[in-house]
Amino acid sequence: MSSRVSLSPQDFVSEAVGIVKKASDKGVVLRILGATGVYIHSLDKPASISLYEKLGRFKGEGLVFTDLDLAAYSKQRKEVIDFFEKELKFKYDPYVKALFAGKRLIYYHPQDYYHIDIFFDKLEFSHDIHFGDRPGKGVLEQDFPTIPLSHLVLEKLQIHEINWKDLVDLAVLFHAHDLCKPGVEKDCINADAIAGVLADDWGFWYDAMVNLAKLKSIISSKASEGVISREDSELILSRVQALVDKIESTPKTKNWIKRSKIGTSKPWYREVEELER
Repeated sequence: MSSRVSLSPQDFVSEAVGIVKKASDKGVVLRILGATGVYIHSLDKPASISLYEKLGRFKGEGLVFTDLDLAAYSKQRKEVIDFFEKELKFKYDPYVKALFAGKRLIYYHPQDYYHIDIFFDKLEFSHDIHFGDRPGKGVLEQDFPTIPLSHLVLEKLQIHEINWKDLVDLAVLFHAHDLCKPGVEKDCINADAIAGVLADDWGFWYDAMVNLAKLKSIISSKASEGVISREDSELILSRVQALVDKIESTPKTKNWIKRSKIGTSKPWYREVEELER
């Protein structure tokens, strides 16, 4: 099985969106997350998409994706399985299905063009990101065909040891999307939703703030080097700072305060091991 998608970026994006639409037609809620979700949600902003190349997101390889990550609700697990196995004729990973089916499934394209990771209810990596467990009671319906922008941002901020590609993904998101303001609640990043999650989880908050600081430092550096324009840099930095201000000004819960007293003297994140395929 290839470690990257064997379709052109355009064909892969079209296929990914098509899967979500076809599932929706059958009442199955699926949403795209990960790097593909960031790309799709920013695709209508050419200036933002150009940052991938300027910042070296794909290091001369051109636009490539490794797989398709999808979020779903566990209450629709049977419907999801039927959709991929009976409708699309995808091949399931028996190891993952036997051991992790309640949380995760992996499917392979009939022609092995790519594989799909499906996460039920939440992501569990360095920190948890919750989606809800049933249609109408979660966040997945807030956007289409991706998870909400706030959760795309959280997905990147939860990474304990963030890498260059994830930082570029964040830069693209903040360049393409402003924070939500009164009267503007579409195609914008809900800072309240992000701050609310971080206000109850000190460990997640700590890693998120470290990652936002790294993003600000890198964007400033790349502007100084002339890699990106001052205008692009200022746009990203202003939005990142507005998010930081919102996070800092949001009252913290008792859970956050209690854990903050322990600080980094004990592990505040989950060790993540890539699932063997």
